[in-house]
Amino acid sequence: MTGIIVVFDFDKTIIELDSDNWVVDELGATNLFNQLLPTMPWNSLMDRMMKELHAQGKTIEDIKEVLRRAPIHPRIVPAIKKAHALGCDLRIVSDANMFFIETILDHLCIRNCFSEINSNPSYVDEQGRLRISPYVDFHSSPHGCTLCPPNMCKGMIIERIQASLAKEGKKSIIYLGDGSGDFCPSLKLNEGDFVMPRKNFPVWDLICENRGLVKAEIEEWTDGEELEHVLLKLVEKINIQENDNSNSIQFFSIDCKFETIPIALHEALPPVLRVHQ
Repeated sequence: MTGIIVVFDFDKTIIELDSDNWVVDELGATNLFNQLLPTMPWNSLMDRMMKELHAQGKTIEDIKEVLRRAPIHPRIVPAIKKAHALGCDLRIVSDANMFFIETILDHLCIRNCFSEINSNPSYVDEQGRLRISPYVDFHSSPHGCTLCPPNMCKGMIIERIQASLAKEGKKSIIYLGDGSGDFCPSLKLNEGDFVMPRKNFPVWDLICENRGLVKAEIEEWTDGEELEHVLLKLVEKINIQENDNSNSIQFFSIDCKFETIPIALHEALPPVLRVHQ
């Protein structure tokens, strides 16, 4: 296992479109969706739309069939499988919902590549209707982040991941996303991390306007082919750096068995690395 955590957004990052809009459009409920959109939060609206679709006789299998047809760039699945095979810990942080995400990942046979999926909870009730809940109950426990929608702050999820990693030693995070909701987590990344914004999408615009606020290295991408190329290049880069650092530490420890270290060796040692708490 490498020391690399790769965090993917889902909509317009793993798949080519917004899964909510895709289901609503494909099942013929676009007009109703647009009518209700100004009246309630997006997450609540999607739960309402599932109620309306169920009332129209649409089944869970109908929804699954639509999700299985969601467009995806042909290089995305190979990129995910390669990163997983290289030992990266892959996770998803998405404002879609668990049912949509897991249905698509199962169809693509890559569900087992991800150790964790963070998204809005969903389940099928006794009547066979899909229910969708907010990740955060914004009525009773608002997250307080002004950058994010009320139902989910992705930055808080990244902070939780970072806190868990701190106990395991230094690990690098690569974050991939496209939407405005991916800007907050980009700000939480540290030096030594990488953010991969999709070029000409909202998060890319926000990062370009606020580059001084982003501590992570920025590596943009445009499509699935470039995502694969950039992601695997970064994984290789981090692994080389980790191996070089490991070898330097081992070499230094061996020489420290002697009472003195030659001046030439002092000069050859790498500079002290900053450790981020």
